[in-house]
Amino acid sequence: MDESDLGGDYTRMPQRAAVHDDVTVSCPALEKLGGDAATGTILAFPRKVKASFTYAGGSNSELAEELYSDTAAKLSKGIGEIFDAMVSCPTYQVVSGNTVVTVGTQVTPAPDLGNEQWSQLLTYSIGGQRSVVKQTAIRIGNVLVLVSGAPGLADANLEKALDKAEAAL
Repeated sequence: MDESDLGGDYTRMPQRAAVHDDVTVSCPALEKLGGDAATGTILAFPRKVKASFTYAGGSNSELAEELYSDTAAKLSKGIGEIFDAMVSCPTYQVVSGNTVVTVGTQVTPAPDLGNEQWSQLLTYSIGGQRSVVKQTAIRIGNVLVLVSGAPGLADANLEKALDKAEAAL
């Protein structure tokens, strides 16, 4: 997706460097996969693209789209392991340096799209602040589309992301 798919007042955010060397996780299934699983950077499929957007008109308005390409079996296994690990602990803590983030997870119904679907709500709590992020992953053949952001935004833009990914196949 790009800004024109989202409408006015959305801007693309620069990608942040992913450095997670000092991350510890209080969820055994995630710890087994490594600290990057808890931060969402473990998807190491050969081809990937990530775009993040924010809305100028308000808070809690970030949206991210990630595209991955590999064999259907590898995509299914990889994303399935991560989603299963994340929801295996309904609540866990992620510690990076002196920062402690409490994460709550909940499986949510995924729309019946593509070949396979996964969806979850993540509630992040840090320093008295709370935010909710919805992650939905849809596999279409050898492509995995992952949309995450505020629940309403993620739901409203999922099909746009899938349509663009399918058109590019």
